[in-house]
Amino acid sequence: MNRTQMNRRHFLRTANLAAASLALSGCSKKTTAIFNPAMNPAALAPLNLPESACHLPPVHVSEDRVIRSVVGQRPHRPSGFRVEREQVGDTVVVHNYGHGGGGITLSWGTAKLATDLGLKGHRGAVAVLGCGVVGLTTARMAQDAGFAVTIYTKAMPPDTTSNIAGGQWYPAMVYDDATKVTESFTDQYLAAAKYAYERYQIMTDPRFGVRWMRNYSISRTPMPPHTQEERPRIVSGLDALLPEHHALKQEENPFGIGYASQYDGMIMEPPLLLNALISDFRIAGGKVVVRELKSPAEVQALPEKLVFNCTGLGAKALFDDKELIPVRGQLTFLLPQPEVTYAALFEDIYMFSRRDGILLGGTHQAGNWSLDVDQTTVKEKLAAHAELFQSMRAC
Repeated sequence: MNRTQMNRRHFLRTANLAAASLALSGCSKKTTAIFNPAMNPAALAPLNLPESACHLPPVHVSEDRVIRSVVGQRPHRPSGFRVEREQVGDTVVVHNYGHGGGGITLSWGTAKLATDLGLKGHRGAVAVLGCGVVGLTTARMAQDAGFAVTIYTKAMPPDTTSNIAGGQWYPAMVYDDATKVTESFTDQYLAAAKYAYERYQIMTDPRFGVRWMRNYSISRTPMPPHTQEERPRIVSGLDALLPEHHALKQEENPFGIGYASQYDGMIMEPPLLLNALISDFRIAGGKVVVRELKSPAEVQALPEKLVFNCTGLGAKALFDDKELIPVRGQLTFLLPQPEVTYAALFEDIYMFSRRDGILLGGTHQAGNWSLDVDQTTVKEKLAAHAELFQSMRAC
């Protein structure tokens, strides 16, 4: 079995267990047919969750509704993200990268882990490498602790890797095998997930693009029950973060394909979230230097002697992380449908409803560095989504 197949199998297993969906957090990006509908954050009222699954409006899937397709690369480490302190000459480097498909989801949590690890006893200014969501949340945590912060970055929003993220709240595809991760990583993972989950709850504001959304997981066959003892601690530990998670009765299932379950979760729209974070960073006195650092020696030469490395996939070359690999993902956006306020996961596809369009995924190709949009994949995913949404029926 090759690595792509292994990652695909792991994703499907994790997604079905958690009724969650894959996000493209921490992606490098390339776009085609770019279209940005005008958005007024002040006019974005909170969305109401559907009162009944029987009244869900279907997504209108067709090629003439496509407004853009994007490709990204998730920074994946089979053993999980890295939050670790390292001495580089006279500089302390705290690594915070390798979140796979859980970068936006875990960002506040691993930012807390990293700043707890680095700030204690430090005097003076702080540097953060990277201006994606992990870098920005880490910078904001350091500012909240009273430190002056400078971000060094190769690119700025909206050209950062995090802007291509789907934004659904769930730490998907963060590691390869739940039975092989260490206990220390499991502790970090669960602590980060819980902190980020609670932090985003107090950010449910149109300015941040954060809101609650109902999620449906659909399967052609019944979803087998799992006892708590059968599930690894790293998986079962997330159960408390999936409110209203339950299987639907057949008469409650709005999809004409098989079986469905639901849970309530959050979605964070990256364009709004990143703009708000960098605005808050600057208001708090933060500075940004657009500069690519290419070696540990260049990092050590910075005037700040505490550096948080949030470079995502860039850490592979910068700090010679041989475990870090790209996992390519491709998304297609349809024209917005304001009446669609839910998310759906079916086999290896998923749909998120966002104000800037209906997001359709997904692909997960480990080791693939290509940023070119594959039009064959676009057509295949459109056909799979069309099957799902054409099956919807009135209950």
